[in-house]
Amino acid sequence: MIEEQIRGRGLDEPRLIEAMGAVPRHRFIPEAYRAQAYEDCAVSLDLGQTVSQPYIVGLMTRLLGVNELDRILEIGTGSGYQTAILARLARSVYTVERLSVLGQRARETLESLGYDDIHYRIGDGHGGWPEEAPFDGIIVTAAPSVLPEALFRQLKSGGRMVIPIGEELYTVTRSGDEAVKVHHGGVRFVPMVEDGA
Repeated sequence: MIEEQIRGRGLDEPRLIEAMGAVPRHRFIPEAYRAQAYEDCAVSLDLGQTVSQPYIVGLMTRLLGVNELDRILEIGTGSGYQTAILARLARSVYTVERLSVLGQRARETLESLGYDDIHYRIGDGHGGWPEEAPFDGIIVTAAPSVLPEALFRQLKSGGRMVIPIGEELYTVTRSGDEAVKVHHGGVRFVPMVEDGA
């Protein structure tokens, strides 16, 4: 996986390679789909959710530009795989999942692997985690149709968000109150559902 899907596609930052090599991806995949854990594809979770293909996880992590002192907000805990990689790179991770079954399962997996610098919340990701803001970086692993304003306001000035909007991947850097967007191509993510919608 590392050689063909990560290094082979130009993602060769040493800290990213080390983190992705250290996280046992199969531990985050349900038993029924575990044989696909290291393949070049998204893998099904329960409740219609997926864990992104390894390359997309690597690309989004690289685009976020995490350093070891950063506090990161993750919207969409999902399986916890992306969370684990972020936790190996950042000082702390705050992760929000709206589906309690997935959120609890991810927490159990992460805690069983010894991660203790992760904070968990079950809830609507559109609202983020305002009482812990501002964050150095925000990563969103489900696709809203527009940039959620509440999440943008939780970035530090100079902070960066990596987010799929519709079927396009963007980095959004906060410059004062301005959102500076850079497009990174087409992607496919599950929709980001708002509570009550």
